[in-house]
Amino acid sequence: MPKSTGDADLKTRIRGHYAERAVAAGNAQPCGCSCGCSPATGAAVEPQDELARGLYDIDETSDLPPEAVLASLGCGNPTALADLRPGEVVLDLGSGGGIDVLLSARRVGPTGKAYGLDMTDEMLALARENQSKARATNVEFLKGEIEHIPLPDASVDVIISNCVVNLSTDKDRALAEAYRVLRPGGRFAISDVLFQGDMSLLPGELMRDVEAWSGCIAGALEEQDFLARLRKAGFTDPSVEVTNVYDGSAENNMCGAPPLPEGVRLVSGFVRATKPASAGTSPCCPGSGCCG
Repeated sequence: MPKSTGDADLKTRIRGHYAERAVAAGNAQPCGCSCGCSPATGAAVEPQDELARGLYDIDETSDLPPEAVLASLGCGNPTALADLRPGEVVLDLGSGGGIDVLLSARRVGPTGKAYGLDMTDEMLALARENQSKARATNVEFLKGEIEHIPLPDASVDVIISNCVVNLSTDKDRALAEAYRVLRPGGRFAISDVLFQGDMSLLPGELMRDVEAWSGCIAGALEEQDFLARLRKAGFTDPSVEVTNVYDGSAENNMCGAPPLPEGVRLVSGFVRATKPASAGTSPCCPGSGCCG
């Protein structure tokens, strides 16, 4: 995994990739046909990204700003798996155009709150515009990185994320930050991509490819490694529920990934864990030495 200067360069290039996607979604023009542009609010619209299509029911998204749906770049529907309840505070790590934040805000209701955190100015601008169009008053978008969450300790009930944690160049710190801001008994419930099998079999050129990182491939953890890192951060009962296996076919490929060697597969799934109800400080908290 890249370090120091390489990390900064990688992060800059990933930010640029997602800035382009935000601009593309924001520039889509309304139309009344099945073309590659945005229909009016209330009409059926699917994300521009092929992998994100079909993840949300039309009933969920029909009254959202089309730009929020078009900008979706996820690999799952974390708002469905998180079992959000009225009055809860939820934080979306890497919130992009805001689709999962707006859906979460609806689920937690006026007595709850939904935060979105993103490092890309263009995505934040698009998300705030979508918030205004949706007239969502229990929503706040924050600028920052998932390794440095700008919220107080124990201030969030649920953390969601949609195919973003894999992009972190310091996953231990990202998970420690998630643990820190969760209240005791809080839930970590994200969608992400993972490898299963022997990672040493993966071609080196794939792991060095920045386009593969921004396409959520080369940054993905191996499943058991992810579960171990969650335990290291202090979480209990970590689990992975596989929802899709990418077989490399034209119809089911992850961002142009090359065929994987036998013994390794790329999957997407729900990753869940819980902060203990009696929890204190994370055993892998920033400054403890285990987060780099």
